[in-house]
Amino acid sequence: MNVHDSERMAGLLETAGLVAFDDGGGTGELDGHGQPVGPSPDVVVFNTCAVRENADNKLYGNLGMLAHVKETNPGMQIAVGGCLAQKDRDTIQKRAPWVDVVFGTHNVGALPVLLERARHNTDAQMEILESLEVFPSTLPTRRDSVYAGWVSISVGCNNTCTFCIVPSLRGKERDRRPGEILAEVQALVDDGAIEVTLLGQNVNSYGVEFGDRLAFGKLLRACGDIKGLERVRFTSPHPAAFTDDVIEAMAETPNVMPQLHMPLQSGSDKVLKDMRRSYRSAKFLGILDKVRELLPNAAISTDIIVGFPGETEEDFQATLDVVEKSRFATAFTYQYSKRPGTPAADLPDQLPKEVVQERFLRLTALQDRIAAEENAKQVAREVEVMVTADSGRKAAKTNRLSGRAKDQRLVHFSVPEGAETPRPGDLVTVTITEAAAFHLVADPATVADYKLRRSRAGDAWDLAQAESCGVPATGGSAGGTASVKPKVSLGMPSLPVRTA
Repeated sequence: MNVHDSERMAGLLETAGLVAFDDGGGTGELDGHGQPVGPSPDVVVFNTCAVRENADNKLYGNLGMLAHVKETNPGMQIAVGGCLAQKDRDTIQKRAPWVDVVFGTHNVGALPVLLERARHNTDAQMEILESLEVFPSTLPTRRDSVYAGWVSISVGCNNTCTFCIVPSLRGKERDRRPGEILAEVQALVDDGAIEVTLLGQNVNSYGVEFGDRLAFGKLLRACGDIKGLERVRFTSPHPAAFTDDVIEAMAETPNVMPQLHMPLQSGSDKVLKDMRRSYRSAKFLGILDKVRELLPNAAISTDIIVGFPGETEEDFQATLDVVEKSRFATAFTYQYSKRPGTPAADLPDQLPKEVVQERFLRLTALQDRIAAEENAKQVAREVEVMVTADSGRKAAKTNRLSGRAKDQRLVHFSVPEGAETPRPGDLVTVTITEAAAFHLVADPATVADYKLRRSRAGDAWDLAQAESCGVPATGGSAGGTASVKPKVSLGMPSLPVRTA
């Protein structure tokens, strides 16, 4: 969701006439005398998160480094937005008075105006609204990828989890109308995308605002009717609101991928209660059983917090037990981070750091073993992989490309001698030959073991590359109809904001 917000900010700035900074080989870092190495940009924007404490530390650390850069380039502007800006407000300008603009989560669209006002007035500008002014999907967007895109179906959250600061920073849930969502999905497909991820703080509570509790399942099915849309994903559902109609829609809609990310947070019913998570471990496991009954090969991932206040060794063992039973393909594990302004921050029995760290290591060791075991089951399976632009850190050494299988597993694959090399957005079918805890490997022995399907998304990649280089594009997939599109989409119409 933060990545998608950053796309909105980039789109706004490009629409205002700015272009992405090219350092010409510089690093943006300081040398031993505190001077910039290479050129520095005119505008730097930080889009911040406030879920964990290390976000604060990273922000102020980076702002401190930029203070010296700005001394040598006084015309450079620095803006801070997102959840941490919404939370800290005046604190940012007190701790970093060289920041030019501070803006919140509800007024992303004001960024270009605030930058211009700060430049004109030679004075810092701060604008923090308490409620959503314009639905973010109406704003221009600089998409990071031409072959896949994010689409927000809602913003905000109606839950009151005691550890989470998001509702106070993002506000109550606001749902977009289905027609607006599907129009944005269609626009992405028309631009060449073949994969879309639906975003919401709790996607499966979508529709409550306009009185249809089954709206999310209907939305998934409607995505299945969009010609050219090959892969649909969504994140994140809340276990308490997960209903059978969504599982059935996943199973019965061919382009909805066999993948589910659903936060567990804790396997202890006591801790779940203290967290105000309105489900218990039995319900969570029951959902997984139903999903796997209809989607046997589904890859399921989760989020887990270790060391919540009052968590006992028995509670932690309950989490380990649920993780063992759940067989997650991957898990995002976190040490509890005390966030001022949340109910959990004031709970008694805050655990010592060393206890939390020891439990965290036990949990990650368990999950790493399970992930390796689950990935080992993929060896000898034939999978279709959508090629991505990022080939991984070892690509030059291994001569492999990378992509995602339908179940979202990361696959590094080689192209056999004599076979055509795919473009980002193309699809290859390969057989898994090796597995590790965090990725799969496919090394086809011959051309016969490798199938390439050139796609509209690959055509769009070619066209985008040609456009960026200022040269005409040639070729394309069989039947491809993609044309050069603007890098910045001007958003989609959305609901007006209601006034009290």
